[in-house]
Amino acid sequence: MSGRLEGKVAAISGSSRGIGLAVARAFAAEGAKVVVNSRHAAVASEVAGELGGQSVGVGADVTTEAGAAALVDGALSAFGKLDVFVNNAGIVHAGPTLDMSLAEWNRVIKLNMTAVFLCSRQAARAMSRVGGGVIINTASVQAFAPFPRRLAYGSSKAAVVMMTRIMAAEWAPAVRVNAVAPGYVRTEMTARLEAEGRLDLKAVSGRTPQGRIAEPDEIAGAYVYLASSEAAFVTGETVVVDGGWLAFGAYAGI
Repeated sequence: MSGRLEGKVAAISGSSRGIGLAVARAFAAEGAKVVVNSRHAAVASEVAGELGGQSVGVGADVTTEAGAAALVDGALSAFGKLDVFVNNAGIVHAGPTLDMSLAEWNRVIKLNMTAVFLCSRQAARAMSRVGGGVIINTASVQAFAPFPRRLAYGSSKAAVVMMTRIMAAEWAPAVRVNAVAPGYVRTEMTARLEAEGRLDLKAVSGRTPQGRIAEPDEIAGAYVYLASSEAAFVTGETVVVDGGWLAFGAYAGI
């Protein structure tokens, strides 16, 4: 039986680890030809090799116009088309707003917002020339609930939700644009924040109705759905996958 993404070509920014890697694996398992991205070409190629013969790696800094073009062109060069583009590359900054430097602010905004604009524009241009495609952005529950000491991250993710809606309205019907808003996920990023004493995963699990944080592959299913024909009439939406976090209510102490 063929997969839900059989014959599709998907490029995923920031897909060498974490949620992006889980999405790449899920797409490959559903039959897609996957373009893996990292800033480092060797890393992207290594991960693509692990996914199998239907995958290639592209090293590119997607915060630049040249990098965004390189990733999209990499898909076109390898497979002749681009059906799905996932904006997953991102970074978090945790710390008091009064202590945040302009450089720290700019670093978050550049990767979490500007890269989404650059890559989406490049992908939509390519998709529109051949009849359409799908763009999926990675937002966060922090787009909807205020988390102290996360000013740049929360602001950037709230912007991604609005960017998703505007792009969807502008580019319909040829290009569908949606977003996924994960809650807390077991990734290298959350592990680092916990090790630095800036995140208490036990407390997070305790106030999440599901009683735990998510594994990356549990988030990836939402991307597969949005990329597939099952979501053919879904655009401009943000799918929250948070184990009930927002339904329970935000707690500013975490």
